[in-house]
Amino acid sequence: MKTDKRTSPIGRREFLKTCARLTAGGAALALFGFSFRKSAVTDAEYFWQIDPQRCTFCGRCQTDCVLPTSAVKCVHAVKVCGYCDLCGGYYRANVKELNTAAENLMCPTGAIQRKFVEEPYFEYSINETLCIACGKCAKGCNSFGNGSLYLQIKQELCKNCNECRIAKACPAGAIRRVPAAEAYNLKEG
Repeated sequence: MKTDKRTSPIGRREFLKTCARLTAGGAALALFGFSFRKSAVTDAEYFWQIDPQRCTFCGRCQTDCVLPTSAVKCVHAVKVCGYCDLCGGYYRANVKELNTAAENLMCPTGAIQRKFVEEPYFEYSINETLCIACGKCAKGCNSFGNGSLYLQIKQELCKNCNECRIAKACPAGAIRRVPAAEAYNLKEG
């Protein structure tokens, strides 16, 4: 009786060779897939960050971001704030009267609000939707105050460009890519 090659059982040796080839091929595909996934995750886990210790408040965060309104916003470190009546980030230098007239205020958009706490202290807050990242308030606060106002890239707004235009334009080199765990370098005191 003649056996058909297509229906004949394969031998043990042939079976083991086929299994070895499939295992090696599967391992190679898994390794390739894992390395591809790992590189994609690694790129997504890095963010652009402003180092508040190096920032010179040059104003380029406002003008050089690819977004129409910059992803950079002013942040207030409450623990560092002196709650000054004459806040260098709120008022312009050499104001004649301490009132909230536009010509006396540092912020061109009115993004900084202040609320009376007790004599002579005020509490300051930032309206991020009004903040345009000009850095005037942070510069004033760092020049005449405790430095509690500073600039930060808001990750929920940032496009996380491969090559950040603000980072290229920053004269102090204060903007760099950092791991997600360091995405907000905050001042704490």
